[in-house]
Amino acid sequence: MIEHLRQRARDAAFAARVVRSSGLAGAFRPAGLPGFLRSLVGAGIGPHLAVAFHAHNTPDKEAIVEPLPDGTTRRLTWRELDRAANQLGHALVARGVGGGDRVALMLPNGTDTLVAQQALARIGGIAVQIGYRLKAAEIAYILGNATPAATLCHAQFEATMAAARASAAATDPLLIVGAPAGDTSSERWEDAVAAITHPHPPRSRGGGGIIVYTSGTTGKPKGAARTWKQTGIDAVADMMVQVGMQHADRHLVVCPLYHSAAPAFVAITMSLGGTVVLMNSFDAEGALALIERERITSMLVVPTMLVRLNALPDEVRRRYDTRSLRWVMSGAAQLATDTARRFQEQFGPILWNFYGATETGVVSLAGPGDHLTRPGTIGKLVRGNEVRLLDATGHAVPEGSVGELYARNAMLIGGYHRNALATHASMRDGFFSVGDLARRDADGYYYLESRTHDMVISGGVNIYPREIEDHLASHPAVLEAAVIGVPDVEWGESLRAYVVRRPGAVLDEAGVIAWCREGLADYKRPRAVVFLDELPRNPTGKVLKRELRRS
Repeated sequence: MIEHLRQRARDAAFAARVVRSSGLAGAFRPAGLPGFLRSLVGAGIGPHLAVAFHAHNTPDKEAIVEPLPDGTTRRLTWRELDRAANQLGHALVARGVGGGDRVALMLPNGTDTLVAQQALARIGGIAVQIGYRLKAAEIAYILGNATPAATLCHAQFEATMAAARASAAATDPLLIVGAPAGDTSSERWEDAVAAITHPHPPRSRGGGGIIVYTSGTTGKPKGAARTWKQTGIDAVADMMVQVGMQHADRHLVVCPLYHSAAPAFVAITMSLGGTVVLMNSFDAEGALALIERERITSMLVVPTMLVRLNALPDEVRRRYDTRSLRWVMSGAAQLATDTARRFQEQFGPILWNFYGATETGVVSLAGPGDHLTRPGTIGKLVRGNEVRLLDATGHAVPEGSVGELYARNAMLIGGYHRNALATHASMRDGFFSVGDLARRDADGYYYLESRTHDMVISGGVNIYPREIEDHLASHPAVLEAAVIGVPDVEWGESLRAYVVRRPGAVLDEAGVIAWCREGLADYKRPRAVVFLDELPRNPTGKVLKRELRRS
């Protein structure tokens, strides 16, 4: 009992620290509180509560900024975002969407995506995120697995969605965003919303959450299902304090909103009342231009984006004032030490790196100094996380040894949607694994080594490609590299490196092998090198090694 009270006191003190460090306390306006409290009538739990609060607390502050293709910029205040989400929520309810129902979203990085996510949170719907780079057959598989009660799709993807719906025999209501006025081939989102006259928020029907289909690097995608109760407030708050996330942040979104990481950081920004600036597709110089124009303070990137920013000529980088940036977060794929070093040489000590997965949420965090003092680290665990490193028999490995990483926290998904077999295979005693292999040092720092299906066994020796890839990336002529195992009659498997040269660089196979001979043990040296213009990746930046194995 006493320990429970002590923990409650520690939690309260930490919560107060979060509020103080974020600047929320200073931004509070008592005059907006009555309106916010009235908006809570019939409201469920979800990220929409933060939007409703800011709509009454700072109604005229910018919530979303979206540069448009025609050169103009769409800007929504918190009041306008709240109203748009309420209208769409009522429109979905009018089309039969209830609490716990799934709604498929195939939308680009834009204001409409965030409005849709907020609308579904209000009515207790479950957002099923569909990547807009997917082909019809891939979308049909997701529709068949998710069986949505409604679908929201942008006009530019309508043809692909129509083919997918035909294949999946989908009959749910379809709303098209951005279709020309007068288009009668499908129901327009804009017309559905314009017909709504309700002045109050829709009532929650219970439930609410999100399903994100995993990247499918090893096969068919699996629908990682999470409710709004599985938010891991401890871990998120810990990260907010360490990084210094604030109410005044202007957060640039350059990663796809249909995945898990980008929406999570948008949700954090919105919870603090910051401003979200949207970039539809990443362009290195275009990102610098937006940082300068919109005075961006933060952004989430994948390591590939850091590589592209690093590759910009000095004269291009110097054109833009990026001093407003306070923190940049890297995630979703492994961050090479050399990439981190190069970025911080150019932009300052502002780069953080988190480890987590769609299934686990945030597990660990590495700070700007960690990249140089502890090369390759993914940092220490954030609050609310437990980790086990286990061998193939399920036993804990000794400190410094490599084991499969299993995590347990309040953010773990409930399971894979309609895939009990995959859920069971990933769980062990309440801990979840996505197949990553890691080690832990004496100071509590974790290091990713590989994935279970990427590990190479050559001559009976376990080889982790990550170490070789990091060494290759340190070569001045190498932009990026990936290493796989290929069948070998003598050794069982041997190493093959795939290398992307830096623009204008000269490097051949002998040079790559010589570089590895100088810095790595003989058994870690690639036996063959293939040069590519770029590595095959999924939309979140992970290298698709299955594609390399097929080549």
